Order: sequence, then C-alpha cells, then structure tokens
Amino acid sequence: MMSGSGGYNDSTGSGSQRKEIYTYKAPWTVFSMAWSNRREPHAQFRLAIGSYVEQYSNAVQVVKKRATMTVDDEGNYVNQIYKACEFDHPYPCTKLLWAPEKYNGSKDLLATTGDYLRIWNVSDDGSGRGTLVPKKEALLNNNKNSEYCAPLTSFDWNESDPNLIGTSSIDTTCTIWDLATQSARTQLIAHDREVFDLAFARGKDVFASVGADGSVRMFDLRSLEHSTIIYESPNLDPLLRLEWNKQDPNYLATFMVDSRTTIILDIRMPSLPVAELGGHVGCVNGTAWAPHSSCHICTAGDDSQA
Repeated sequence: MMSGSGGYNDSTGSGSQRKEIYTYKAPWTVFSMAWSNRREPHAQFRLAIGSYVEQYSNAVQVVKKRATMTVDDEGNYVNQIYKACEFDHPYPCTKLLWAPEKYNGSKDLLATTGDYLRIWNVSDDGSGRGTLVPKKEALLNNNKNSEYCAPLTSFDWNESDPNLIGTSSIDTTCTIWDLATQSARTQLIAHDREVFDLAFARGKDVFASVGADGSVRMFDLRSLEHSTIIYESPNLDPLLRLEWNKQDPNYLATFMVDSRTTIILDIRMPSLPVAELGGHVGCVNGTAWAPHSSCHICTAGDDSQA
C-alpha cells in the first residue's frame, strides 16, 4: 500500500500561512499520476493515479479534494481526498495525462498508455456526491494487421494543438496521433533501439525523443525527412526521460539509466550539456520544469528526495 500526499500554503483569515497536507492511501502501489488541467471549480484539485500490479488487470483512479473541510481534534484534515471513480486498465499505465488547458471541448478527457493509447471521457454521474463516470472514448492502434502490439513507453499531449498526441514505443518508433480523426498522422523510426520518452516543444510542430541508444533526437513535423541528434550520452548509456522547458524552448532536461545526475541541454549548442545537476545519492527517476519559470527545475530520485 502506498500513500500519495500533496501540500500547499494557504492564507488564513489572520493573514498567516498554514500548511495543508492531504493524504490518500491507494490500495496498490502508485506508478503514474497526473493533475487535471481544467479550470472549472468542480475539476480543480483532481488527480488521476495508475496502479502497478504485476498482472494483466490493473486500475486507474481519479481522486478529488472534498469541497468542505473536516478537521479532527488535533487539527489534522480528515478524509479530504476521496476516490471519485475507478476503472480497469490492461497492464500498468506507463503514463497518464489529462487534456491540456487549451482543450475547450465539452468532454473531460484523460489519456493513458500501456499496450495501446487509450482516451477516456470522465463525466459527473449526477448523484451530487462528486463522483464520476469513466467511459472509453477511443483505443488507438496503428498495427491492425497483427494481434500483437509493441508496448508504449510514454507519450505527450501537444498543448498548442490538443488534437495531437505523440507516443513512443519499444519498437523504435514514434507515432503522432490525430484525435479528431482517431488515426495516425505519421509514424517514424526515431531511434536505433527502444524509444523511452517523447516531448513536444512549445508550439505544435517540434518534438524530441530519447531512447536506449543513448541519444536525444529532435524532429519537426513539417520536415520529417531529417532529424537532429542533440546529444549522445557517454558510452551511449540509455536515456530514460525527457522534459522540455515550455517557458524557454531552447532547454531540455534528460537523465541516463542508473544515474544520479540530471543533464540540461541547449539545442543551440548541441552535443555538450550546459549543466549537470547533482545532489542525489540515488538514481534520478523523474524531472519537471516549473510551469511559471524558465530557470527552475525539480528532480526526484530513488533516494526518496526531490
């Protein structure tokens, strides 16, 4: 059993700062999660979490914060996060993402990857209890001639054009999907070995990927005949994750397998990192740029530190 918690500072009536920490205990190990991007009051403070169970049958839950606060005798918040819905998912989700903020559709969409890319629509069940009803909107498969599929390792939802989703796969390919037509706009062999992550830059045309061949490669949807190798790791060690700075699209962050260091790259000066961030005593397993700043980044590692 794993507990997930979130906290923030909230101004009280007296003007002082109060730290509020809410905890939700999932019935399984949490492997993936994503915050909702919608601004409507009913959709705020809403988190999708995916399970990691070593079997075919896994699950996704959407958890929410209650509108009213309950405080115990010691001043702690009680049962503030609750499960709004749960649905079955084949295999653990390798990634979860809600539709970008720019998505103005009436449907509240959530995307997941595992064996395939799936799009889910989450709607209020009308009970008045704040619970939700999930419905699968689409299963996107570009290999309809075979009963087998190459697992998807990650994906990214284009913030400038929410109709575009890019997925990465262990079969060395990246696929750009058009949600409006529910079909692949293009599929390309992106790396020499498995592709582990993909991320769009600011705008709708440029994306980059990393993989087991130890390279960061940049692509432009307007000219897919060529790609640019931005960086290759020493000894071509696999690169696991990629994060593009959305405030300053010149900068990327990545890290190698079994590495305690996060690598910062400048696409204007390929091949050599502009910075290498240390500080961890365990392997780095995640990075995220601050949404409001071009010069702040958070890293997380196996040392239980962020």
